[in-house]
Amino acid sequence: MIDITAVGGYDEVGRNMTAINVDGEVVILDMGLELERYIDLTEDEDLHKINISDLEHAQAIPLISAIKDWIPKVKAIVPTHAHLDHVGSVPVLANKFKAPIICTAFTGEVIKSILRDEKITIKNKIKQLHANSSLKLSKNITLEFIYVTHSTPQAVMVALHTKYGTILYANDFKFDQYPVIGNKPNFKRLEELGKKNLLALITESTYADDARKMPSESVAKQMLKDVMLGTHSTGKAMIVTTFASHLARVKSIVEFAHKMGRKPLLMGRSFAKYIDAGEKAGVINLSKKCEIFRYRSQIDKKLKQIMKEGKDKYVLLVTGHQGEEKALLSRMARGETPFSFGSEDLVIFSSNTIPVPSNIQRRKHLETQLAGLGTRLFVDIHVSGHAAREDLRDLLLMTKPKELIPTHGDKPQKMAFATLAEELGYSKSSIHMLHNGKSLKLG
Repeated sequence: MIDITAVGGYDEVGRNMTAINVDGEVVILDMGLELERYIDLTEDEDLHKINISDLEHAQAIPLISAIKDWIPKVKAIVPTHAHLDHVGSVPVLANKFKAPIICTAFTGEVIKSILRDEKITIKNKIKQLHANSSLKLSKNITLEFIYVTHSTPQAVMVALHTKYGTILYANDFKFDQYPVIGNKPNFKRLEELGKKNLLALITESTYADDARKMPSESVAKQMLKDVMLGTHSTGKAMIVTTFASHLARVKSIVEFAHKMGRKPLLMGRSFAKYIDAGEKAGVINLSKKCEIFRYRSQIDKKLKQIMKEGKDKYVLLVTGHQGEEKALLSRMARGETPFSFGSEDLVIFSSNTIPVPSNIQRRKHLETQLAGLGTRLFVDIHVSGHAAREDLRDLLLMTKPKELIPTHGDKPQKMAFATLAEELGYSKSSIHMLHNGKSLKLG
């Protein structure tokens, strides 16, 4: 018997965690944070000073009470990639389980970095498994990593092979045929699974209502090129902000800065953390192509130097793409750094606005501040790392799962996935709308 329990991420986008029990042996897939609630709770506190009960009460982490009887049975904790909504709860929850953390090299390096930053020690061993590799967890369960593209390196789908059939966990991904970093998704392996007994698919539904194929990261690179190299910027500052974990995007920004004859400067702890992890994992080699400033004192010293030497000699890649109050771009806009914006300085948001009310409000406020300083704003110079409706359709056509479990979306998004599945001939009884804390038995 297979028992799938939705621990977190089935009623919201965030705090992803799924537990799969195969005849008394349990594998945990992802262990993430709900970022908005987490930031609200920990804004002025280090994570190691916050009680788990407070994080649970704030609904910032998955509620493992849903699987309390399974805790001694857990064989492995398996994060699929390095985003905080998939690995961010590892520092506070992993010690509850006597099980290794199994992930790709980059994801492992990010977890180690978080633990160092938060001054937290866990007893769990962090074991590396390469994408497109398998590991026998027990006599009854084999774990397989299938390489896919996403907006951070070395993301994988997870296949759990059991005597009852295979469970495929696809949370998060997109089908990028022209990635800027890494290889194309392993379509061949997904098609092979479709010819076998694929018992169930657990998949994101974030953009199931977006009727298109999600564009490649190479499209975002061209969008950046058009703005950075194709816009009048002589004598003007150029400030770019994006997701620090999006190393392909960071690589493109650094490349275009050099083509402009400007020095790329990366400013903020999060950029330093992800680039360090990427270099340790062999994903990128950027530290020799740009200067990286981690701490506020270093950043302010460099900004003061930039104002003396000339802003047009640099491209500044800074934190703050969501309008976070403590991030560098917001501090610059408020005049809390030695940097001064001038008329027609360029500010490029190579990101979307994460669509939650607090984020939308913060971004709007920041954009209003920057516009009031006379800057030129370029927003949404971005493509998502998530599958849109036609990518999800291709996944279903390739893998042909018997049972479907949408996650990583709110109710309308999950219903949009269900509608897509019904278009492809699935019955309502084979589409399972799980909620946090609920289970589905198969086999």
